[in-house]
Amino acid sequence: MKRHLYPLDPVTGKEDRTLTIWERICSIENLRLAHKNASKGKHWYKEVRDFDKDPEKYLKQIQDMLVSRTYSPLPYERFTRKERGKERVIYKSRYFPERVIQWAVLQVISPILLRQLIYDTYSAIPDRGIHLAFKRVRSDIQSDVEGTKYCLKMDVKKFYPSIDREILLNDYHRIFKDEGLLWYLDLNITKSPDTGIPIGNYLSQFSGNFYLSPFDHWIKEVKGVKYYYRYMDDIVILHSSKEYLQELKWEIIKYMREERHLTIKDNYQVFPVAKRGVDFVGYRVFPDFVLLRASTAKNMKSKMAKILRKVESGTEMSYSDYCCINSYKGWLSYCNSYRLYTKYFKPLEKPVEEYYNKHLKNGGKKANENNGKCSVNSKTKGS
Repeated sequence: MKRHLYPLDPVTGKEDRTLTIWERICSIENLRLAHKNASKGKHWYKEVRDFDKDPEKYLKQIQDMLVSRTYSPLPYERFTRKERGKERVIYKSRYFPERVIQWAVLQVISPILLRQLIYDTYSAIPDRGIHLAFKRVRSDIQSDVEGTKYCLKMDVKKFYPSIDREILLNDYHRIFKDEGLLWYLDLNITKSPDTGIPIGNYLSQFSGNFYLSPFDHWIKEVKGVKYYYRYMDDIVILHSSKEYLQELKWEIIKYMREERHLTIKDNYQVFPVAKRGVDFVGYRVFPDFVLLRASTAKNMKSKMAKILRKVESGTEMSYSDYCCINSYKGWLSYCNSYRLYTKYFKPLEKPVEEYYNKHLKNGGKKANENNGKCSVNSKTKGS
């Protein structure tokens, strides 16, 4: 791995050898871009509206506190969210200055961090998300049925809260030598609430991916595993031998415990792909066909039925409903879904067309009370 790396210009994507990483992060151009990215789809938030009244004033304040290093992280807003029957603690950063700063840092260092990652890791990486991960698994299973006969599936117990901050910071210090950046990363990570790193901080997903990068390289380069895929802490390994995967499982558990201070959940499994399919990133992939994951299908049926009842009562669907329908249609396009489409989407074709013609056809956009999209949760997503 390269130890000395030049920052990339977030606008041109080219190496900038005239500025240090910290100078690039603190530049007003980078901060303007950070505000643009951080506020995308959030202009109706009060804190964003307040920022937009005089963005240059607030950006200059952020620049001053970064350059002078007087910045100190503000407390997070803490709340819980239920996902697949499990409660997750989420920490929400304030827009000013936290989210803008997080984006400013991310824009500059993410291209450098991406160079450290192997190809077959997918979460929180531009143009390398859920559907690319799915396509990769499907392609490998269908093109090499014997070589992918068995699957080892495992994930990390309480991944984000279990990340060892000292190990993470040592990893960052190994890659970066810029004093300003390291000052910010040390502050951002050590001042986080509770243990590990907080879900909700924009940097956490990249940090989580980066934290498992040494494991990725160990799997690929030391163990020589051909069919390996990771979506954050969800791990899938395919092989022709069940016995090989059983032995590898214990080596992985040992590596995670000793090198990353992480615990693999007890629900790890080794099973035949043809019988059960590989349940990964919202799909179940078999050698000859693909199904939607049961929990994803259940959520989809519930949401589509609710929208159908709404339009049948004479109430027009919302922009959020419209986006939700199209989001799920995108998911169905990758799997064997004729029956699901016929039962849940066919009755909505006319209301969708009417909404499009009325609100969107001529370039308009009616984002009503929800102000946004329905996103299909992929944990549903995969863990």
